[in-house]
Amino acid sequence: MTSEARRPSRRAAPAAALALLLALTGCTGEGGGTADASAEPGREGTALEAVSSLTVKGRAPRTGYDRDDFGSAWIDTDDNGCGTRDDILRRDLTDVSLRSDGCEVLSGTLEEDPYTGRTVTFRRGSSRVDIDHVVALSDAWQKGAADWPERRRVAFANDPLNLLAVSAAANRGKGDGDAATWLPADKSFRCPYVARQVAVKEKYGLWVTRAERAAMVRVLTTCPDEPLPVG
Repeated sequence: MTSEARRPSRRAAPAAALALLLALTGCTGEGGGTADASAEPGREGTALEAVSSLTVKGRAPRTGYDRDDFGSAWIDTDDNGCGTRDDILRRDLTDVSLRSDGCEVLSGTLEEDPYTGRTVTFRRGSSRVDIDHVVALSDAWQKGAADWPERRRVAFANDPLNLLAVSAAANRGKGDGDAATWLPADKSFRCPYVARQVAVKEKYGLWVTRAERAAMVRVLTTCPDEPLPVG
């Protein structure tokens, strides 16, 4: 489910590369610090390269946001007869036990929670495993989704690219934070996590704040070859 962040050797960046990196970060220390100026800009197909395609704007008001604006939770959007939540549980858990309908997951193991690195046991009715929207619905609402038609919001809320089975405690600690305000405690997953956020925002045309983009660049310059997830 997760990918290890590749950390190739670095060398001093030439002036042109440094200028590009400063442009990506907005030349500010917003979001908790500045990007590593010694890292090279991302190559084509990498998450770091894709950051430059994201529009930068201020966060819009949360006014009017309602979870129901993104459709009923975990509907069957891919017509496989199973709800999205169970689709993601079957994808991300091991030792999965299913109800006789072949859809509903009764139990399983999250062998390495992306956000904490710990093993988490799933039991139906227990709240120890959540399905997280990597780009939170509220965050999306404030960065473009408020103007979408309902059909697009439903697709976004059920897109496997934007969904991960994670520790419930970690997910609730994240809330609707973006990369500038929350990152996984498991540092080895920060590159894949931010890369997935970039991929989702690029796919749906969501914008980022300046502090958020600076945080994305700061993480991804530690793993400039991290691929941009597709899906």
